[in-house]
Amino acid sequence: MTEAAKLAYSPGLEGIIAGESAIGLVDGDRGLFYRGYDTHDLAREATFEHVAYLLLHGDLPTAEALKSFRAELVAERALPALVIAMLRLQPTGATLMDVLRTGVSMLGAFDPELNDLSHAANIRKSTRLVARLGTLAATARRILDGKEPIKPRDDLGFAASFLYLLEGKEPESWRVKVIDKLAILYAEHDFNASTFAARVTASTLADLYAACTAALAALKGPLHGGANEEAMKMFHDLETATNVDQWVRDRLARKQKIMGFGHRVYKKGDKRTDVMREIARELGVRVGQQQWVRVGEQLEAVMAKEKNLFGNADLYAAPIFHMMGLPESLNTPVFAAARVAGWGAHVTEQQDHNRIIRPRSLYTGPQPRPLPPL
Repeated sequence: MTEAAKLAYSPGLEGIIAGESAIGLVDGDRGLFYRGYDTHDLAREATFEHVAYLLLHGDLPTAEALKSFRAELVAERALPALVIAMLRLQPTGATLMDVLRTGVSMLGAFDPELNDLSHAANIRKSTRLVARLGTLAATARRILDGKEPIKPRDDLGFAASFLYLLEGKEPESWRVKVIDKLAILYAEHDFNASTFAARVTASTLADLYAACTAALAALKGPLHGGANEEAMKMFHDLETATNVDQWVRDRLARKQKIMGFGHRVYKKGDKRTDVMREIARELGVRVGQQQWVRVGEQLEAVMAKEKNLFGNADLYAAPIFHMMGLPESLNTPVFAAARVAGWGAHVTEQQDHNRIIRPRSLYTGPQPRPLPPL
């Protein structure tokens, strides 16, 4: 490889521009924007259905378009009977993200437009996955817990439907609002690992379900979507810690990672953290668990001082799920149920102007040499 190529090498592709996109802007100073709209504003004013439509269709929906989009989501929400039968075959100790990945792969076989890679077909398939991934997560959780699946209702939106299908009771409005805000903040994030995995897969002209299955596989890892589950384990440890500062310093001295901190792009902090912290604060007051935000703020202070690292979206998402009474195994699946809107938009964009993604490696093995007698 030439010297110029070696100079261009960046471990983990840090700082490398790998493609063009008009979907999401991650700005280290200004924050996160979907199609030009600040996610702070969207989390305050919009619903997840507004945001999913925005990501997939390129602009916010009119009142009539939103009504039609919601009707599409309701019509596509139920799972095929054979997919539910497959969920029953999973071992009771299965990881929910593994079950979700298998379920999405299987859903592809039931889509009549599976191998139609046109723009319009990809948008329709994306809408179906947005409708079904929350259903899949809630239904799989119930089956793994030894409970029977619940039939979706036609009168519930994305967040309310997820809670109803999970718990089998009318969801409280405040819990619906929390899930909706979390889904908005998680719906898209530029060329993150799972989205890039989806785009690489889509660039081979594999179908949208294949691409989203690859994305789910990437999302599972504790350095990506799985980080919020790991962060809650840390919060439980710190609940009884007498000195948070010393706890952090001891972990750092042992070269152990502090979950929920640092980001490849947000060098001055993840702007979504501000919204997440406020949600966690309000929840803490409501349910009498204000200790989680106090611990989080102590963590933020010591990590900024010791490592110049700032909280990311996973830091407060973990206690939010905990205070909502949701099992930690659902943290990453809820993330996925929201992010599938972004994945669908990226797969569509990739295949609209496709070129296969095929980078080079910096070879570090032996130089060419003769084969010895065998």
